[in-house]
Amino acid sequence: MSEAVARKWDSETQDAAAVKRARITRLTVTNFRSYPRAEISFDGRPAAISGANGAGKTNILEAISLIGPGRGVRGARLDELPRIDGDGGWAVSARVDDGEDERRFGVGAASANPARRICRIDDRDASGPGAFAEHLRFMWLTPAQDRLFMEGAGDRRKFLDRMTLAHDPAHGRRSTAYEQAMRQRQRLLEDGGRDEDWLSAVESQMADAGTAIAAARRAMVSRLEAAEVTSEDNVFPDADLALEGDLEKALQSEGRDAVERDFAETLRARRRRDAEAGRALTGPHRSDLLVTHRAKGRPARLCSTGEQKALLIGLVLANARALSLSDPSAPLILLLDEIAAHLDEGRRAALFSILDDLGFQAFMTGTDRSLFEAWGSRAQHFDVSDGAVHETQLT
Repeated sequence: MSEAVARKWDSETQDAAAVKRARITRLTVTNFRSYPRAEISFDGRPAAISGANGAGKTNILEAISLIGPGRGVRGARLDELPRIDGDGGWAVSARVDDGEDERRFGVGAASANPARRICRIDDRDASGPGAFAEHLRFMWLTPAQDRLFMEGAGDRRKFLDRMTLAHDPAHGRRSTAYEQAMRQRQRLLEDGGRDEDWLSAVESQMADAGTAIAAARRAMVSRLEAAEVTSEDNVFPDADLALEGDLEKALQSEGRDAVERDFAETLRARRRRDAEAGRALTGPHRSDLLVTHRAKGRPARLCSTGEQKALLIGLVLANARALSLSDPSAPLILLLDEIAAHLDEGRRAALFSILDDLGFQAFMTGTDRSLFEAWGSRAQHFDVSDGAVHETQLT
């Protein structure tokens, strides 16, 4: 099966995979989650991390994910990150070989001020976690996402936005600007909206950022559809994708300037309704990503657990392939928590072959080392137990 997958890669993808890409070479955590201190060296191969439930496997992925914008794979608050028996401070640092030089990235909080996140790049203070986005980009899958197609639209938006961020670091800044303007507008509406000029200015900011967000999501869906990673036996099924939202629909037939202008006018016309509702009732914050299993013509939410997992993996792989084709040197890191769950032996082998061909550094966790044996010598393996990490051989 892995040979069938490999044959599906075109020469362009193979050439892209050979490009030197960013690699995390060392991770150090101090008083973080279950670890008093741990130092782990990586040699650039995919890293498979196994251990019992609660051993601390996901803590390693979370630590890596914090060297990036946002709140990491768990979406945790700062006060959830320090070790329970520690002094309230914590630190994560990573050395990254970007192909030309080695860079150092750090994030943490001091015990004297645990509510303030400290970010550093090459031992210099950085403005915040958003500064990491220019150097490292992340895409992840976690067990919580296994219900992505069953939960509300908000989780699917976050999933799509995370994929978009891997291509366009500015997408995060636009999303932050939109959310800030939306909150500011709501406060003004609750105060009676007496400052007409200020309210109009805030709505213009919402319209500008919101239209850009919708356009970026549409572009992301197009990239995914153009870069599906499939095998001859359909290991990871093709998906039909659609965006459900007012702005996304409008952008199908109108130019961006016209959509932005119309959105600002809509916000103005619906001030009273939004004030009564306590929130804006239209905008990209209410959009949804619709996914359909193409071969079966069935919405993802009606598919089996295994099919949903395969669809999710397929989307992540398609995103990675799209990035490898558009930006061969993109510094993407893949974090795949409990990736082998719901996958049979054949699908695991196919997944490993595709990851190998993509060439991005990948970190994977699983409860049993046997789940990763198909990697053989192509991957590093680490056992996690009793708050310690030990490198071992898969074969």
